[in-house]
Amino acid sequence: MNSQLGSLFNIKDNVVVITGGTGVLGRAIAKYLAAEGAKVVILGRKQEVGEAIVNEILKAGGEAMFLVTNVLDQAVVQKNCDDILARYGRIDALLNAAGGNMPGATIAPDKTFFDLDPTQFQTVLNLNLTGTVIPTQVFLQPMVKQGRGVIVNFSSMAAFRPMTRVCGYAAAKAGISNFTAYMATECARKFGEGIRVNAIAPGFFITEQNRALLTNPDGSYTQRGQDVIRQTPFGRMGNPEELCGTIHYLISDASRFVTGTVAVVDGGFNAFAM
Repeated sequence: MNSQLGSLFNIKDNVVVITGGTGVLGRAIAKYLAAEGAKVVILGRKQEVGEAIVNEILKAGGEAMFLVTNVLDQAVVQKNCDDILARYGRIDALLNAAGGNMPGATIAPDKTFFDLDPTQFQTVLNLNLTGTVIPTQVFLQPMVKQGRGVIVNFSSMAAFRPMTRVCGYAAAKAGISNFTAYMATECARKFGEGIRVNAIAPGFFITEQNRALLTNPDGSYTQRGQDVIRQTPFGRMGNPEELCGTIHYLISDASRFVTGTVAVVDGGFNAFAM
């Protein structure tokens, strides 16, 4: 039984591509997957940070490489894909973790909808949603040729309910959840059951993007942070490493009959009613 379970979760030598891999969450996931034997490819804009993560993985005995990317430029992403295939010959999983927000796409408590900047709103939609569509379109092609591959998109708690402030980000993440379901059906019907598409919806984790929104300089929670804690039955923020088990499950054969789902990792946030 243990041997069978072990093979279900075995990802040794799987080539896993992570967009947005230089972020707090991407870094934790990359290091974990490398420790589990995967060949990790980190895609991001910050070369120095990306190479530092690769060096950490290599020193720990793992396999990794970093490539500078722009998830909104299909030619750049295609070049990334070509370089990965030249080195490893295949791509087994894609984690679409790239994303972000902009002040103009949010509505602060002292502002109204009329203060929303449509240009920045569109930029946030592009970065999160189109920045998921383009890598999916590129990296799906070798998966189809292989007859096997897994895509995991990054949704959000903001996709489930209209949270205050994050107008653009929430719209984009809701789009990602919908796109995930669409692509799961599209791939299964046209390319076979070897291609699976799911998403993960993290609860609240402290990252560089939300640190100032959720915490004060002394580390205490802002009012926004306190609101999150009240809404989270576990009574705390998540640790980046707590996403790794769900990611591992979704890219392994343990979830080979799972597609079109959004896996929630939130300490109960989305289940809390009042």
